[in-house]
Amino acid sequence: RVQLVESGGGSVQAGGSLKLSCAASGYTYSRNCMGWFRQVPGKEREGVARIYTGDGSTYYADSVRGRFIISRDSIKNTVYLQMNSLKPEDTAMYYCAADRSGGSWGRCGPVKELFDTWGQGTQVTVSS
Repeated sequence: RVQLVESGGGSVQAGGSLKLSCAASGYTYSRNCMGWFRQVPGKEREGVARIYTGDGSTYYADSVRGRFIISRDSIKNTVYLQMNSLKPEDTAMYYCAADRSGGSWGRCGPVKELFDTWGQGTQVTVSS
């Protein structure tokens, strides 16, 4: 069974840090596009960061560039999102996702509809 399981969410004060993890199982991990997205009630789900597991290329939304770092551990089949200098506007449900079909040939774009596997989400709350 293909599965993504997120962990690491929680509550933190502004300026603090959290590290999210996304453990992948049930499929070949070697060449995939893995992404972190976030969503607040009433708004569209937005992309935060992506990583192509084949060569480690990373991509960030402007709102998090310089504060968040996406990384992977190929041995553990896990992707991480280190979130630093958190702001109240970072408060959201964070989802891990994989573009398995496109990732197999190198695609790692920002369009969320191309991501075919999603985790259940983990809540991040940043208080001022």
